[in-house]
Amino acid sequence: MRTGAGGRHDDAWYDQDAGPVVRPYAMTRGRTQPIRGQFDLISLVVARWPVPQRADLTPEQSEILASCRRPLSVAEIAAALDLPVGTVRVLLGDLLEAGLIDTHEPPVLDAPSEDLLEAVLAGLRAL
Repeated sequence: MRTGAGGRHDDAWYDQDAGPVVRPYAMTRGRTQPIRGQFDLISLVVARWPVPQRADLTPEQSEILASCRRPLSVAEIAAALDLPVGTVRVLLGDLLEAGLIDTHEPPVLDAPSEDLLEAVLAGLRAL
C-alpha cells in the first residue's frame, strides 16, 4: 500500500463510483451453507414466473431472478454476479426456500464396472 501526503494510505483501488463495499458474509448474514439444496456447480437454476414483487429480496437475489428466466448453472450465476460460489449457493438456498426458483440437479451416474475399466486399460496398452 502506498502512503500519500500526510502519512495516509492511498486507497486508489476505491472510488466514488464503486459504491459501498459489501463483504460476501454480510450478504449471507454470516451463513456459509444454504438453508435448502446442495447446488452443484452444474446444477441448473430457473426462476419461477411471474416473480412476485418482494421487498425482502437483496439486490443480488433480484439479479439472480432476473437472469434466471432461462436455466443457468450455479457456476454461470456466480460468474455473472462476480461473487464467490459459496455466497451464491447461500443466496440460492434462500430463493429456493421462498419458492422463487426451481433447480434441476445433474443426473447421478453409476460408476463404470471394474471389468469395463480393465478392458479400456487393456485397449490403451495395445495401442
